[in-house]
Amino acid sequence: MQPRRIINKQLGELLLDRRVINKAQLDKALNTQREKGGLLGVILVELGFAKEEDISISLTAQYGFPYLPLGTYEVSPEVAAIIPARVARKYLLVPIDRIGNNLTLAMFNPLDTQAIEDVELLSGCSVQAFVSTSSGIKRAIGKYYKNTE
Repeated sequence: MQPRRIINKQLGELLLDRRVINKAQLDKALNTQREKGGLLGVILVELGFAKEEDISISLTAQYGFPYLPLGTYEVSPEVAAIIPARVARKYLLVPIDRIGNNLTLAMFNPLDTQAIEDVELLSGCSVQAFVSTSSGIKRAIGKYYKNTE
């Protein structure tokens, strides 16, 4: 397993710092998350407080996760099969490539250490996370997992 990055700020704090959202918007999104569950970034987009690109750019700028536009990638069925559809949907991620013991993932929230740990346990691979938009990942999940679960 790769050593974990030290992460000092949560996504909400980062978006506040970059003035993408304000404190009232963050509080409303966090309340929604507590009530209904889900990813904070997705909730902020659904509430109209942030754009998907704002979330992706914030993660890329702060943590150095590379951005990966999924429309340009074709994932092999063998690579898609590494991660069950239910896991891909739960964490909003899609496997992109596997080289040896390294698995490349496109994720909406690469700060989700639980998702990365679960994928590493399921796959037996070390994960390298890339940032992508939630709509891009949802399209990819629909495309690569359409005949599963």
